[in-house]
Amino acid sequence: MRVAFVGKGGSGKTTLSALFARHLACSGAPVVAIDGDINQHLAYALGLDEDEFFAAPPLSARTGEIKDYLRGTNPRIPSRDVMVKTTPPGRGSRLLRLLDEDEVHSHHVQEVGGVPLMVTGAFDEGDLGVACYHSKLGAVELYLNHLVDGPGEYVVVDMTAGADAFASGLFTRFDMTFLVVEPTRKSVSVYRQYRDHAAEFGVPVAVVGNKVTGADDLDFLRTHVGDDLLAHCVQSSYVRAQEQGRGHGGLEPHNTQTLTRLRAAVDARPKDWAVFQRHAVEFHLRNAAAWADEATGQNLATQVDPGFQHGPEALTALA
Repeated sequence: MRVAFVGKGGSGKTTLSALFARHLACSGAPVVAIDGDINQHLAYALGLDEDEFFAAPPLSARTGEIKDYLRGTNPRIPSRDVMVKTTPPGRGSRLLRLLDEDEVHSHHVQEVGGVPLMVTGAFDEGDLGVACYHSKLGAVELYLNHLVDGPGEYVVVDMTAGADAFASGLFTRFDMTFLVVEPTRKSVSVYRQYRDHAAEFGVPVAVVGNKVTGADDLDFLRTHVGDDLLAHCVQSSYVRAQEQGRGHGGLEPHNTQTLTRLRAAVDARPKDWAVFQRHAVEFHLRNAAAWADEATGQNLATQVDPGFQHGPEALTALA
């Protein structure tokens, strides 16, 4: 199952992404965490020391090689140059299984705090004024488009802040999106934006209240979020100690129970590969018409393979 954490900047979505990924990993579940935020802090939230270096290359550094691998022998994609971030898989494409020894996982995964992690790469000085950060997320979108994840397997993505997540079709690549909301009007405003955009495409959203200090905060969230409020986290002395480099003790029982509730909500979601592929095709055609046809000089609508059915059946056909 694919899980995204989104929310206003500073809401705690990176912290919750790390806590949830570690919660899954500690249970023995196969999990990959992906840092898809413009501010690359997930590795440190998972436990990487501030003076340590994340050694695995970012996905954005090898997008061309990833494209070559994923396109495989698909005749509709003759080269990496005509494969864009939204290009959906078809017959002949290489599909991925979580944490297999393939071109993506073997090069880009590094374990941090017991959690296998991939990163998109930071927005650096060379990108200023000439690139959009969402271009770096292209490899993540390709990865999720070609991944066949099975029951009890998890991908946890720390997404860009606020409504920026809607700048690409990546927001439709998830089985569940957790919107992290603080008990403030600004955070609720971001929630409303995200909720309304997601509803247009039937993207499931649940709210996780964060930094709740008492009954007044909880009442505020219930008033403004309503039934979307799935669970909440109280102010955490454990998290603060971790952020200060004092890694002692354990997460508070209430917050641990919240993570358990989040996992139960994810596990209860049905996996609908037909909807997943339909969204992939729809956003590919949108991008082709908006910019990609002109950028490549090709009619990229021809990359859509109408005979391809995503999911476990596609893996069986390749076997």
